[in-house]
Amino acid sequence: MPYVIGYPRIGEKRELKFALEKYWRGEIGFEELESVAKELRARHWQYQKEAGIEYISCNDFSYYDQMIDMIVLLGCEPDEYKDLSGIDRYFAMARGDARHKALPMTKWLNTNYHYFVPQLHKKSSFSPNTSKIVQEYKEAKALGIEPKVNLIGPVTFLSFSRTIDGIDPLDLIEKILPIYRQILEELAQNGVKVVQFDEPALVKDPTQKQLEALKVYDQLAVAGLELCVVTYFEHALEAVEILLDMPISGIGLDLVYGKNNIEAIERFAKSDKKLIAGIVDGRNIWISDIDEKVKFLRSLPIDKEQVIVSTSCSLLHVPYTLRYEEKLDSNIKSWLAFANEKLDELRIIDKLYRGKELGKDSRLYEANKAANATRKTSLQIHNEAVQERLQNLTQEQKERSMPATKRLRIQHELLSYPILPTTTIGSFPQTPEVRKVRKDFKDGVISEAEYKAKMREFIDYCIKVQEDVGLDILVHGEFERNDMVEYFGQMLEGVAFSENGWVQSYGSRCVKPPIIFGDVSRPAPMTVEWITYAQSRTDKIVKGMLTGPVTMLNWSFVRDDLEREKVYKQMALAIADEVADLQEAGIKIIQVDEAAFKEGYPLRQENRAEYERVAVESFKIATAPAKPQTQIHTHMCYSDFNDIMPTIDAMDAEVISIETARNGNRLLEAFKNYDYQKEVGAGVYDIHSPRVPSKEELIKEIENRLQVLPAKQLWINPDCGLKTRKWEEVIPSLKNMVEATKDVRSRIIKL
Repeated sequence: MPYVIGYPRIGEKRELKFALEKYWRGEIGFEELESVAKELRARHWQYQKEAGIEYISCNDFSYYDQMIDMIVLLGCEPDEYKDLSGIDRYFAMARGDARHKALPMTKWLNTNYHYFVPQLHKKSSFSPNTSKIVQEYKEAKALGIEPKVNLIGPVTFLSFSRTIDGIDPLDLIEKILPIYRQILEELAQNGVKVVQFDEPALVKDPTQKQLEALKVYDQLAVAGLELCVVTYFEHALEAVEILLDMPISGIGLDLVYGKNNIEAIERFAKSDKKLIAGIVDGRNIWISDIDEKVKFLRSLPIDKEQVIVSTSCSLLHVPYTLRYEEKLDSNIKSWLAFANEKLDELRIIDKLYRGKELGKDSRLYEANKAANATRKTSLQIHNEAVQERLQNLTQEQKERSMPATKRLRIQHELLSYPILPTTTIGSFPQTPEVRKVRKDFKDGVISEAEYKAKMREFIDYCIKVQEDVGLDILVHGEFERNDMVEYFGQMLEGVAFSENGWVQSYGSRCVKPPIIFGDVSRPAPMTVEWITYAQSRTDKIVKGMLTGPVTMLNWSFVRDDLEREKVYKQMALAIADEVADLQEAGIKIIQVDEAAFKEGYPLRQENRAEYERVAVESFKIATAPAKPQTQIHTHMCYSDFNDIMPTIDAMDAEVISIETARNGNRLLEAFKNYDYQKEVGAGVYDIHSPRVPSKEELIKEIENRLQVLPAKQLWINPDCGLKTRKWEEVIPSLKNMVEATKDVRSRIIKL
């Protein structure tokens, strides 16, 4: 009786993404968008049914984000959106519009999926709205499927919320409890049999208050409903102790990434609860060793009838299927399992575990054994030169020798940028024309010479725009790059790429993570030609733009057959080679982005020191070739920094830019409280929204930042890269940002 915690929703060929973007552009109406969504839901349910999955989800589909769906379900939309209704209100919360800012966004635990943060307060009102769930449940029933309904549990919903009046969101647990119960009653009345509550907050060193709040499940029992509570990405031992005494039927535990969960299994044997055993990796794409998985399950001190074989988490975090992968090396492809292939693994593991005949699955089982054997011995994976280089690193190759504060004094004299220097994070609009040129070159429609000529035209235009609006430090625009990780991965040895391995990051934003299958090295320069060309077109400084080793790994599917520290440092050496070449070519500022630095943090405090050590050492290896006069920048995406300021300081970058537009000074306060001595780029407008901020609004934002850090430490920039925006949004936004900065700067200078 295989169980899937959740399934991807963007479409195996990104159908939902394209339909959403057409809807936002006004090219289709909502009815057509609904039609695409309904077709995708039916297809996804059918795939799981055909694979023999017994526990199939509904309400794991979303037009944008499951937390926004929960906000709507619970009727707790913030007041500022109440002038809108329906789908307009929904997308205003997600994307913003001319009159509304979008909700704050942050990472879903330590993944690259982003969720939108509910904004609550003591007087927040709640009222259930189950129409979406009931509709989707009835759609599944019409197809002959009895689905479970997925909900985010009350403890996680509140733990992942913020309040605007300073109260602890968990103080609202008694207020929200009747709403959850009413939702469950309505679902039962509509025929729902099983409800899955996702409670991943319980794996993050849960507080006593969270554990006490978990006892609300004692009041959620509804006649005719089976309730399951699932956790993932780490162990949940503290929560299991409480959940085993609650009136629920099953508890989901991640047995791939939550190794300590094994300690709780004996408690299940003494209860009537089902163990939803997360045995198939829902976060990575390597094939299961089916024999080892079955052996592990058989070793558990629990009766087979109490075990439900499951994915470790939702399959949202992996691509759909290998069906369309025609160009992948056959060996590498045989080592992979995307979402649909994992369904087959679940079915086979379940059959073997229960002693059932494999039948037609014998062929897949034998292929699995052969692929696992091949992977252990393949010469494609191992590169002795890379291994020896890493083993023999000198101190000079591990870190820069001069402290950053001294380097900054040298750089201020050489680079001569003004107080409150303005810049951008790196990318500029990836227009349909830009994407077409890249595609035409990839498909052989145009020659390399034609491709390079067009790229230079895009760079020329980008440089002119930046000069015209008056930015101080420029970038080349990254038009040659489809993605900040994929672009670099395509030029590295030991890294492969799928053709259609897309994974949703948020909304319609999808990424195609690199597949790190072997030892990593950089055979040739990756960015030097483009950066030096851009620098030749202006007298202003152009930043070199690279992706850091920590982000490369955190946004990739990383090999699981080698110690992760070694993979980090192999990647760092590849980036270090590029830093050295850019510097040699005369580039004076190099940005090594670590957008995913924080999201890689282990969820348990006990494991974080080791991650910090490896991540910092890797970043320092990547930037070690930089001379004192070469300024190193880095950028981090939505993260809370209070608990990692010593680590950020230890990275030793001269400038770090962060996203503060949606969060005001909350993130910046961490740098002030720590007495951070280096420089900080504070995002002053949200690039995820199409709205153009006014000069007056941006003046207020800059003045707001100056309440936290002095002008001598601040850079002014947008929150993130501008690739998803249009030129008609970017140009006036940047112009207003520069004019606002000049206004504030002039008043500071006069003082």
